Amino acid sequence: MSQATTHPAHAEVASTSTATLAPQQKDVLDQLMKPEVQESLNVLVANLPKLAEMTTILTKTYDLVQTVANDEVLIDDIKNGMKEFVKPISDKAKGIAQAAIEANDRAHAEEATIGLFGMLKMLKDPNVQKTLRFAQAFLDVLAEREQQKRESR
Repeated sequence: MSQATTHPAHAEVASTSTATLAPQQKDVLDQLMKPEVQESLNVLVANLPKLAEMTTILTKTYDLVQTVANDEVLIDDIKNGMKEFVKPISDKAKGIAQAAIEANDRAHAEEATIGLFGMLKMLKDPNVQKTLRFAQAFLDVLAEREQQKRESR
């Protein structure tokens, strides 16, 4: 026999409790009576083990992040490590910038024109050769990229 019959005392309690509910509680009960809400609750209940596992993992992650964020020693170590990593790059960039400024000052201070024989003499300098090779390779790369852009259009 099914248990669809309700006990008279239970029906009386249900009607009494429904009558004394606040409007907000009635709204919640009305929402719970909707089939889509009941279906969503069934899915939620079915996935509770997964949700509990995810909550545990998120809690552990949160605790780890809080620990790391509040660990002054670790923060100082990371800062110092980053400084050690960035310092050589920064020093090299400063050196290049200083060399460029000095070269610009020299170029503006010297008013002598460089003639054909002066250029031929400069071409023998290994640094000039290295710079010219770099400039040629750089221009070749730019030309190749420009060609690829035209072909892709």
